[in-house]
Amino acid sequence: MTSNGDEQYERGLEALRQADSGAGQKLLEALADVSPELSYRSVAWSYGDLYVRPELARRDRELLCLGVLTALGDTGAQLEVHVNGALNAGLTPSEIVEALLQAVVYCGVPRAVNATLVAKKVFAERNLLPVHPTPAG
Repeated sequence: MTSNGDEQYERGLEALRQADSGAGQKLLEALADVSPELSYRSVAWSYGDLYVRPELARRDRELLCLGVLTALGDTGAQLEVHVNGALNAGLTPSEIVEALLQAVVYCGVPRAVNATLVAKKVFAERNLLPVHPTPAG
């Protein structure tokens, strides 16, 4: 690793800490004994380079991540990280649920249901259930 790589990784770790309430760290720890390089690259590149770019607000990046991860399917661990990140970036549980509901049209019912169940798990851990719709207006 170069010193630039170390700076990139440290910048990524800080962005991950701000974003995810610990779920990302759990994922990195799960990779540590099988692929520490994947763990390192995920932090350095995804968070240290891309996540911190100023062109999109963190809230917008998290909303985008929720949609993409829902569309991909079978991304429960990553969705957990980004539901936490979305909450930490200022999205409300109701907004997250609405985004996942919107995904039904493009991703299908099973993927939207699975993503919503991941969100429900995070909401329960953060004592945010039941979710109430945001009043119209």
